[in-house]
Amino acid sequence: MGDFFDKTFYGNTVLEWAIALAIILGGAIVAKIFYFILKNVVGALTKKTKTRLDDIILDMVEEPVVLAIILGGVWYALKRLEFPEEADVWIGHAFQFVVTLNIAWMITRLFDALFKEYLVPLAEKSDTDLDDQLLPIVRKGTKLVVWSLAVIVALDNAGYNVGAALAGLGIGGIALAMASKDTVANMFGGLTVLTDGPFKLNDRVRIAGFDGTIKEIGLRSTRLVTLEGRVVTIPNAKFADSAVENVTMEPGRKVVSTIGLTYDMKPEQMRKAMEILKEIAGANEGLDQEKTLVAFSGFGDFSMNLLFIYWIEKDADILDTQTAINLTILDRFVENGLDMAFPTQTVYTKAA
Repeated sequence: MGDFFDKTFYGNTVLEWAIALAIILGGAIVAKIFYFILKNVVGALTKKTKTRLDDIILDMVEEPVVLAIILGGVWYALKRLEFPEEADVWIGHAFQFVVTLNIAWMITRLFDALFKEYLVPLAEKSDTDLDDQLLPIVRKGTKLVVWSLAVIVALDNAGYNVGAALAGLGIGGIALAMASKDTVANMFGGLTVLTDGPFKLNDRVRIAGFDGTIKEIGLRSTRLVTLEGRVVTIPNAKFADSAVENVTMEPGRKVVSTIGLTYDMKPEQMRKAMEILKEIAGANEGLDQEKTLVAFSGFGDFSMNLLFIYWIEKDADILDTQTAINLTILDRFVENGLDMAFPTQTVYTKAA
């Protein structure tokens, strides 16, 4: 049995490999125990404090810390073994690369949690919607910057010539810009949306055949929820070169109705019908009284037509107001014997 453990594989004995494996497993067990202590013991203590900050920090750092303990066990185990110089250097670089990414993971997790806990509620309480539009961009941009710096630092620690790589990116930047011109156009479109402000979050807009409510404004695209409940992602370049109709910003809703009465109506009845329409408009508080128009607009093929134009004020419920007016028209016209027309045709025959 002793001879077996003395056998050498890849420069190390079986016993040395077994000890290294035991150290790695021990590190994993220690990490698990440490996670249990953080979750149950330290977590119970932080819950008793008045602030939420310590709970957030503990929740966000415990998993990266556990991973760091496991990585430490792997590093210690591998350093006990004998490797060729090139392999030893490669292991060191790989370890530095992973540790750097683990730190970036912890930073982004902590930033994301603090962002949701403190910045988002502040934005929701503010009177302006600009911060609501900028916060998602700040959140994604910050995480992108952290991860980009982490990758650069990790590659530099791993022995790669990052400066030369960045210089190469400068040479290839023109080709990349040509290939990603649509992305660049979308980003400039996003800046246009933020600066010009044709709409803001929760506004209802019509663009490119879509009618819906704006739910998210990003640098590359904007998402809206259509009236059917579907989510549509529209590239921001579309907003820069297309007409955008902001329904929410309309001062009021104009409604044009044509009411046809039968041809057996007398002039007095037509005048009565117009008076009724004016009375209905005047009695409805949701209408702009100065813009109401009633007129005898003409003689149709099968009816005498009354033109009824009114404006529903911005704060009034559009559908409820229209329903109330239409029902009132129907009730009053029935009470006064005013018959509404429908398509009819009278055929006259001549006896031979």
